[in-house]
Amino acid sequence: MARYTGADCRQCRREGTKLFLKGDRCFSAKCAITRRSDATGPKKPGQHGAGRKKVTEYGTQLREKQKAKRIYGLCEKQFHMYYEKAERMRGVTGANMLILLERRLDNVVYRMGMGVSRSQARQLVSHRHITVNGKLINIPSYIVNAGDVIAVKDSKKDNAFFTALKETKKAGNMPKWLDFNPETLEGKILAVPTREDIDLSIEERMIVELYSK
Repeated sequence: MARYTGADCRQCRREGTKLFLKGDRCFSAKCAITRRSDATGPKKPGQHGAGRKKVTEYGTQLREKQKAKRIYGLCEKQFHMYYEKAERMRGVTGANMLILLERRLDNVVYRMGMGVSRSQARQLVSHRHITVNGKLINIPSYIVNAGDVIAVKDSKKDNAFFTALKETKKAGNMPKWLDFNPETLEGKILAVPTREDIDLSIEERMIVELYSK
């Protein structure tokens, strides 16, 4: 399956906002958004990036979809699948879609602080480091449910990466629907998240309007 393999910071510059794809780098002076910004905002990538004109309504909707795709690290086929699934569910389609994306195992591992970025969290899952309710799961798109226990595989807990995590882990901005103990490297899904629990500046309504055309 095709996946973007270019520079992550280029994606942030294209969307004109931080997508937090590079972990700690995004909070430092090395961040491309910080380094390549002027009075008008972040400079778009490419030779003609600065000369791009104001986009149309369709263009605005497209950029919102691209931003959400890049935040969660999905390709178009995967992302559209979540929209179709959300459309069949009860409730608001846009909110349902974001909630499904938040419930992906790789996102949960990231939210719990076991990975500094979603891409690193995806690697931890696919490389068989993570268990769900004691069962090894290596599928990043696995959808978690309330009450699920997410943990590092016992045989991997002495790995240098996780040992360092135990020593440096601080109480961060943990979503209220999650709980994580850095000492045991184990967390729990306290509840299914709601739209209010998702702190991303995504206008999901625009994405729904785009796909509804």
